Amino acid sequence: MTPPPSPSPSPSPSPYRMPGALFDAVAAGGGGAAAVRLLGRAEHSRRLACAYAVTVAAREAGGAAAEATEHAWTLLTDAAHVSPEAATAVLTHPSAGPALFGLLAHLRRRTHGQLPPPVHWFTALAISAAAHAGLPTRAELPLTDSWAALPSLGRAHFPDTGPGDHAEVHIDGAGDCRVTAAGATVRVPGLPYAEGALGGSLDGSLGGSLGGLPDSPSHGLTGAGGAHGSGGTAGASNSSRSPHSSGTPHDGIGTDSGSGTSTTGRWHSAYPLVTLDGGAPLLLDTLDPPCFPHSARHPAGISATEAGRWAGPVRGACRLLRADHPEAYAELAAGTHLLVPLTRPGHGNRSGSSAETFGCVALSPPTSATGLAVTLTHETQHNKLAALLHLFDLFEPGGPDRFYAPWRPDPRPLPGLFHGAYAHLGVARFWERRRETEPDPALRATAHARFARWRLAAHEATTVALASGRLTPLGHRFAQHMLTTLDALCRLPVPAPALHQAESAARAHRADWQTRNGDLPHRLSA
Repeated sequence: MTPPPSPSPSPSPSPYRMPGALFDAVAAGGGGAAAVRLLGRAEHSRRLACAYAVTVAAREAGGAAAEATEHAWTLLTDAAHVSPEAATAVLTHPSAGPALFGLLAHLRRRTHGQLPPPVHWFTALAISAAAHAGLPTRAELPLTDSWAALPSLGRAHFPDTGPGDHAEVHIDGAGDCRVTAAGATVRVPGLPYAEGALGGSLDGSLGGSLGGLPDSPSHGLTGAGGAHGSGGTAGASNSSRSPHSSGTPHDGIGTDSGSGTSTTGRWHSAYPLVTLDGGAPLLLDTLDPPCFPHSARHPAGISATEAGRWAGPVRGACRLLRADHPEAYAELAAGTHLLVPLTRPGHGNRSGSSAETFGCVALSPPTSATGLAVTLTHETQHNKLAALLHLFDLFEPGGPDRFYAPWRPDPRPLPGLFHGAYAHLGVARFWERRRETEPDPALRATAHARFARWRLAAHEATTVALASGRLTPLGHRFAQHMLTTLDALCRLPVPAPALHQAESAARAHRADWQTRNGDLPHRLSA
């Protein structure tokens, strides 16, 4: 594909290149901060390319959508020229991916009688970039259920509005941003990316940088094209200029919390739970249902009480990862910056990631630091693989085949099986390390059993993927490195009781799966 022009001054764009050694390190289950940063920059570029594609598609559609999209593109590019970090902060926010790609899909499947395309999703991103940059502007946004959302900043609530009402967003020459609807005005209190009352570093001081990405050697792998924008990483840049000082309510609406990150009243933004090494915060916030359909609804925003319940396990999980799992922690600090509460979680802890929400994890409320640590490790694996699949084709065009996955109750397509195998490779590595570092004998026995269970499951699924005949040469290379890691893990000794427990759990899962889904066809066999 030919990348679009960047909205910020930059050299001519070129395809992304991943060093072969880094590709292999990711395939083996790791890759570290360098890999996550490269993938984050690629995701930023891909979203920028999508924003331009949205503009082109809207021009072809014509009408009001074309005019509104042109205004949004112009505002985004103007904001990027004022502050490249401003556009990066917005385009790398997890909500930007579903908004842009959802809008593009809507524009490309135009049919007679279809509802107007949701161009306001793009408009909101552009306004947010202008707010980050302190660029004077005035624009309208339709309200959604009485809310006006500015991605990466927060949302204003106007309970006295109805269907079809709009809010006006005004950014003045001093960079002060206000949102007005139904005669009420809400002043945007500041960017939610400084240390707040619930936040704070893991050890009381900001950690050092994790280091930059090394230059790509000439023998690296070339990924799908994309514009090299302003080099953003996942999550908003801390160098983005705050459009205003925080702490003063406007017209008596909203009362500042004192942290500069959220206000009670009508303005709601993310809660900072902890500051990771390198200065990036880990935030708790909601995303619109198109991002995660089962994300928890918070009509009055996330309360300080709820955020407080998350803060302890999050800090504990991050401390555990930093102390005992340095590579997993480095990847978390380089990439995952937003946690989204899930509702209707069902039995036990549940979590999920989306291919278009890089840097974000949706999960049920954590109950322990160790449980959250393994969840974050699991979902970071999904984030890495999803972003890598946007650069490289690992699978041949699909057929109807479905496969047994040792962690799911339902048959899975090959990409789903592959994703699960890669995630559980990370889980197996996590529990292998916990066997060495867990001081409690009972918990150490649990770690032995879980290590044995998930190394076996990931190995089985990876072997099936390699035998499927549906992997591209790069996919085969990736899976072979997965298998090499898993072979090494499978050679490690495990106490007999833990091994018996793991093998019994594997047999029980397969038997239950067969009862639920019928006899195993050949393609479903391991």
